[in-house]
Amino acid sequence: MRRPIVFLTFFSILFPFISADAIGKNGIVVSSKQVASDIGINIMKKGGNAIDAAVGVAFALSVSHPSAGNLGGGGFMVIKFPDGKSTSVDFRETAPKLSHKDMFLDDKGDVIDGLSRLSSLSSGVPGTVYGLGYVHEKYGSLDWKELVFPSVLLAKFGYPLDAHNVSILNNPYIKDKLSQSKYSKSIFVKNELYEVNDIIIQDDLSNTLNRIADFGYREFYYGKTADMLIDFMVKNKGIITHDDLESYKAIEATPIKFQYRDFNIFSMPPSSSGGITLAIILNQLENLDFNNLTFHDSNHIHAMVESEKRAYVDRHKYLGDTKFIDVPIDMLLSKEYSNNLFNSIDLDKSTPSDSFGVELLNQDNESNETTHFSIIDSNGLCVSVTVTLNGWFGNGLTVDNAGFFLNNEMDDFSIKPGYPNMYGLIGSSANQIAPNKRMLSSMTPTIVTGNDDSPYLILGTPGGSTIITSVAQIIINTIDFKMDLKDAVERKRFHHQWLPDVIQIEKHSLSNEVIDKLYTMGHEIIYRSDVGIGEANCIMIDGSTYYGVGDSRRGGRASAY
Repeated sequence: MRRPIVFLTFFSILFPFISADAIGKNGIVVSSKQVASDIGINIMKKGGNAIDAAVGVAFALSVSHPSAGNLGGGGFMVIKFPDGKSTSVDFRETAPKLSHKDMFLDDKGDVIDGLSRLSSLSSGVPGTVYGLGYVHEKYGSLDWKELVFPSVLLAKFGYPLDAHNVSILNNPYIKDKLSQSKYSKSIFVKNELYEVNDIIIQDDLSNTLNRIADFGYREFYYGKTADMLIDFMVKNKGIITHDDLESYKAIEATPIKFQYRDFNIFSMPPSSSGGITLAIILNQLENLDFNNLTFHDSNHIHAMVESEKRAYVDRHKYLGDTKFIDVPIDMLLSKEYSNNLFNSIDLDKSTPSDSFGVELLNQDNESNETTHFSIIDSNGLCVSVTVTLNGWFGNGLTVDNAGFFLNNEMDDFSIKPGYPNMYGLIGSSANQIAPNKRMLSSMTPTIVTGNDDSPYLILGTPGGSTIITSVAQIIINTIDFKMDLKDAVERKRFHHQWLPDVIQIEKHSLSNEVIDKLYTMGHEIIYRSDVGIGEANCIMIDGSTYYGVGDSRRGGRASAY
């Protein structure tokens, strides 16, 4: 392996306390919630593999992290097997068969405010339960019920709220959003403020999970739960039908694979934009000699930002569901293509975003969503998973008597070309709404291996449009700046997505001198008003020892044994 791993091994000999939240040799789980990470570890202790643990963790997050973990949403998974093989599973939501490209526009062709985010029409056909069932059926080892049942109990008897859950549930906007649904309000909204360690009971969700545990994942698509979901749609003028549920399928495909220096990167193919956009960023930056850069100086920030701009332009121009459009994947992944992009960068001056030929639209994109978890087992089976409802608690609507939230993923389509979604991402015809189509996503579950194909990093993060750039920065922090994982994850992050033409930075991240220099280079800069960018829950592997780091930005938690 390259120097980062050799260094880490040498360091571990001299100093037994490596900078990590959890260290293990048999298995490690890093997720948003301690109870979910612990459930994953307990599954592996019982003989389950990393796939089994992923199923258990995902269902646990649907209870303990209800704003992003889910039954009513979707996600992506990248898997690296001990024998060197790899695969990805796309369980992204799909547009209902009754959807159409103008469904969120009025008679004048203008976007109807809130319809793509807060109504029953905003929901795509959920894929999470199918995706988890699919991977278990094909790659799991323990009995399905044994994996789901811990979450049945978690919902029935409750779990103590952590600081992150409390901050979300006490947020006035969230309280108002959830109060629009009688069932959401009855479960999650109360007059007084929540406090850490308060217990939330979710009886209806427990019953739904129990049905899924007893009858398998298809119960969600064919059984009583499906009937409850469709009854909700009929009552609330939604368009998801039994036919939509029964025809839903997860898609298994070859991951996006490319090389960055001496490392192999495995990430998601479309309908995620993550793998290709990540490749375009890193392939450009391979032209830089980081030995001549100082971390977070103006030259470092400028070069990365300019690479990000060009990658997000291509995200806009080319990416979407490959069943509906032709995506030139080979071209976009080629070193020659990215070298040409990099050669267009002026290393002393910002390229204005409006010079790429699209009208500049300013859009507030402070929202964060989604949740990511990383797992490795004693055999070296690696799993990287990102799941989402899109916005916090999706559209805020709970299926009557079923206890789970519905997603608002239809907003991730181009509801009108040139119109930005809730994260400020600009749509194009490539991502236009069509029946059965999967909306474009920024989710980027990723696995990195060394040149001998041994696992090195398992990583990913929530954060909407900031996901891809966060993953890129952590890879660069470890490989180019030779940081250990704790440092790489906790270092302040920044983001540019082409439109709007601003560098978003975390508070206290850059010196005044660097900021002033970036301004003279032509950049505009804004501070994030939230706790930070993303929540990168990651694992680093050094031989037979695993190091897990839960991002402190939202209180991620690691468990190991």
